[in-house]
Amino acid sequence: MACASRIASALRRIRCANSTFQRVSLIRPAPQIAQRRWQTTQEATTSASQEANHEDDLPAGAPSAKTIKFTSESYPELKRDPKFAEITKEHVTFFKDLLGSDSAVIDGLTKDAGEDIEPFNSDWMRKYRGHTKLVVKPGSTEEVSKVLKYCNDNMLAVVPQGGNTGLVGGSVPVFDEIVINLSRMNNIRFFDEVSGVLVADAGVILEVADNYLAEKSHIFPLDLGAKGSCQIGGNVATNAGGLRLLRYGSMHGNILGIEAVLPDGTIVDDLSKLRKNNTGYDIKQLFIGGEGTIGIITAISILCPQRSPAMNVAYFGLESFEKVQQAFREAKNQLSEILSAFELMDGRTQKLLHKANGKKLPLEGDHPFYCLIETSGSNTEHDSAKLEAFLEYVMGEEIVSDGVLAQDQTQMLNLWSCREGIPEVLGHWGGVYKYDLSIPISELYSLVEEMRERLTSAGLVGDSDKHPVVDVVGYGHMGDSNLHLNIPTRRFDKEVEKAIEPFVYEWVAKRNGSISAEHGLGIAKKAFIGYSRSDTMIKLMKQIKNLYDPNGIMNPYKYI
Repeated sequence: MACASRIASALRRIRCANSTFQRVSLIRPAPQIAQRRWQTTQEATTSASQEANHEDDLPAGAPSAKTIKFTSESYPELKRDPKFAEITKEHVTFFKDLLGSDSAVIDGLTKDAGEDIEPFNSDWMRKYRGHTKLVVKPGSTEEVSKVLKYCNDNMLAVVPQGGNTGLVGGSVPVFDEIVINLSRMNNIRFFDEVSGVLVADAGVILEVADNYLAEKSHIFPLDLGAKGSCQIGGNVATNAGGLRLLRYGSMHGNILGIEAVLPDGTIVDDLSKLRKNNTGYDIKQLFIGGEGTIGIITAISILCPQRSPAMNVAYFGLESFEKVQQAFREAKNQLSEILSAFELMDGRTQKLLHKANGKKLPLEGDHPFYCLIETSGSNTEHDSAKLEAFLEYVMGEEIVSDGVLAQDQTQMLNLWSCREGIPEVLGHWGGVYKYDLSIPISELYSLVEEMRERLTSAGLVGDSDKHPVVDVVGYGHMGDSNLHLNIPTRRFDKEVEKAIEPFVYEWVAKRNGSISAEHGLGIAKKAFIGYSRSDTMIKLMKQIKNLYDPNGIMNPYKYI
């Protein structure tokens, strides 16, 4: 009886969100990139050898060129390939005549277009900056075809660009490559409410697509922090992950068809709407995660599930990573089909979140680990009963030490802000080194502990300004075995960088993990691909690149 009473008391505590829990969300507008929810796409995948981002003090407009170091200076080993032609007035004239609109061409060659062209020349994290003098914005697949054919015939290097919200420098030029921006290609072409198949241009904003689907009781199977500005073509080209992967799977599984343009202007017309199409090679998979290295995606066909009307969010404190694993096992077992997210945050991230911006945390007291669970289903009573049974079990078995359950939409957003706000605040002290990794789940947090011990033993971690490193923390997608290792710093220090790399990559390679779980390779991971791919696989990728892009004009100087 005493045990039952204790469990009942615990359930009352977990079901009633802490009265001191602040309802002020961390959700706020981000610069130029519309209304961003700070989620997984802001978890920058960076090499320690690069400039870090100050996500918390970005200017209101386009990034200031004065604050961004040219990529060609940050990577002095990269040299402009002399086989590529330099842009001339004749080239500019061709594109203006072809596209027929002044707004479709930003000409920095024949006139001063610095302020207009700079947002396309640099990334939102202020880490990469190119030297392009020309941006073209085709309005149709046929125009993309003509642009690429002309560039290929004239040996003009190009960089495909969507919302330019990438994290590894893949969407910005290194030298004077022409930027082909797809923002004018923003039409939703087709949606079938029975099958849930959506066909849309590559330039459609993710949030626009999701809002369109919401009106029809469906949901886009991807959710990102940059949803207000990222484009679905870019999402596919980078094989974006995000918070819905646990429930709905990856791009590779949801994309049914692709329309793309090869460097020679050939249109790949593979916009299938079928879930089953067993007729030879599945060519579309080459473009998913291809980062614009073999062609430009112009449209996609994607399977979109029904939107769940019943949502629940809970936030727990746990005493060890073993307890986190137990909670995850039980969540999968007991919540099964309604489990839509299981996010991990160590206690240090939550302390830094509070320290950086004074946010009141949901739970009283400190816990070594926290997790956030979201359920989404179609029947409120059914979901509530399953969640109650799960909560009773994990509290009764002392797997979970304490927790809160959101009672309304405002509290859901507040609980999510404890996870989504992490990437923003970690740059508060000056900068942060970030790594996006896939690791066997049993060892997911071991890397954080070993890295912390490594840097502490070297005398690099401390509370005073003489120590460059503030802390070593970890968070990420427990459900996807995806760790975001973050090292917030007061300043950038070569000794710190040497202690981090290549140790972090060697550690991951020994466990057959991936050095890039969901953010791609771009230029940031160019030198490190060998830690996750064999020589044979790299050779095969290069053969594919050479087959489709023999002149090498597509997104050069990047990972392949």
